[in-house]
Amino acid sequence: MPTAVALTAALGLALSGCGTAATEAGRDADPRASAGAGGGHGGAVRSAVRRLAAQGDAPGAAVLIRREGGGTRFIASGVADVRTGRRIHRSDHFRAGSLTKTVIAAVALRLTAQGRLGLDDPVEEHLPGLVRGHGNDGRNITVRQLLNHTSGLFDYTEDPVLARQLSAAADRTRTPASLVRTALTHRPYFAPGVKWRYSNTNYVLLGMVVQQVTGRSYADEARREVLGPLRLHGTSFPGTRTTLPAPHGRAYTRDSGARGDGARRDVTDLNPSYAGAAGELVSTLDDLSHLLSGLLRGTVVPRAELRQMRDTSASDGQYGMGLFPVRLSCGVTLWGHNGEINGSYALAVATPDGRHTLAYRLNSTAASGLAAETSLLEAEFCPPR
Repeated sequence: MPTAVALTAALGLALSGCGTAATEAGRDADPRASAGAGGGHGGAVRSAVRRLAAQGDAPGAAVLIRREGGGTRFIASGVADVRTGRRIHRSDHFRAGSLTKTVIAAVALRLTAQGRLGLDDPVEEHLPGLVRGHGNDGRNITVRQLLNHTSGLFDYTEDPVLARQLSAAADRTRTPASLVRTALTHRPYFAPGVKWRYSNTNYVLLGMVVQQVTGRSYADEARREVLGPLRLHGTSFPGTRTTLPAPHGRAYTRDSGARGDGARRDVTDLNPSYAGAAGELVSTLDDLSHLLSGLLRGTVVPRAELRQMRDTSASDGQYGMGLFPVRLSCGVTLWGHNGEINGSYALAVATPDGRHTLAYRLNSTAASGLAAETSLLEAEFCPPR
């Protein structure tokens, strides 16, 4: 299953990629799946969707599966809104968290293919004087190391001072430079290129590099280079906008900790600027499916750069550049990314040729590693014995 580290800040504000977490028991908000009755392969998928909602302590879960020559299936369980009982719709928008990194990596690699950015460029070349202090030095960190999380830079979401600030003023706008400065108050985890450790700081810096190279924001460049060509009309970079585009359901989390009573809380509206190029993306299940399919087919990123996206040699097989491998027990390897942000968890994966995709979401703060996630992927991608 996806291998990586869950990343958390205050109030459950989380940016996650390749995260693992203990399975948490729960009760499905509504045991009836929207696809109707059935057995065999379809029944296993529907059962896994119901279990995902229960294990993720989410009011609802939904999956979209596309297979070339085999049509498209949408299956949902539970509700999108616990107050009204509204069901999850296929066209609903939701926050996709660290799946933002897949788009940002694609933008960076398109710039590489165009000769405008070099993977071995030092960060200092594009952001002079920014990455300095406490043992951090942008002269020794490359664009490649930002993309594959081998820079060693501290993850700003783990900073306790920022966590307290977010707890006091969760709607405050955060600039990319301020997030990087927070990270740089800490010593690096290790010297650049020595090890692998997932850090949101890497992709915040990549967003800044993209703007420096192109003269446009990473969001504008992503719309030009990735979202537009793939016709991902339901995907957006909200910036500081706190609301979701219509249609959408609600997003939930549980109050926990010393002051929490465990009650479910609606966290649909939030200022995602603290996530930035590491996790602010809003999308739909259809768009995430098309994103993975388009990338892996070489529609957006040329083949040479696509090989870089899937090169996991620097991370001991855990992560490439904006993509990571998901290895199933039947020997099948999928490629994709997951994402978590307050009130939402999503995963999008595809076969290496991009012809068979699966995207699913929960409308609650959760993390990967759920047993039902494994069951869902193996029910869909592993051939029957």
